[in-house]
Amino acid sequence: MPAGELVARTEDIASGSAVRVLVGGYPVVVARDSDGDLHALADTCSHGQVSLAEGDVEGCAIECWGHGSQFDLRSGEPLSLPAYDPVAVFALAVEDGAVWVDTATVTNGADLT
Repeated sequence: MPAGELVARTEDIASGSAVRVLVGGYPVVVARDSDGDLHALADTCSHGQVSLAEGDVEGCAIECWGHGSQFDLRSGEPLSLPAYDPVAVFALAVEDGAVWVDTATVTNGADLT
């Protein structure tokens, strides 16, 4: 069994979409990019207290609906202003169609505060 918590089934997340889940009480956005790859990031925009899961997924980026900042799903890096700090990217594993997210493993070194 992978580390972390079971958060979804692969078929629950369509290409170009995102869902908000809680992992140990921490808000996480799980998104599927246009290539079909899944990603797990901190769900709160680094610019303001806005859920990224409510934004649009285009290519390999998710857009904050509140201020328009886009974040790279692979690195968490902001691709446009007004955000300039990255959001945390978490370890994600898929096993037998089950999606697991481990918030104890931040793969891009971003601060969780």
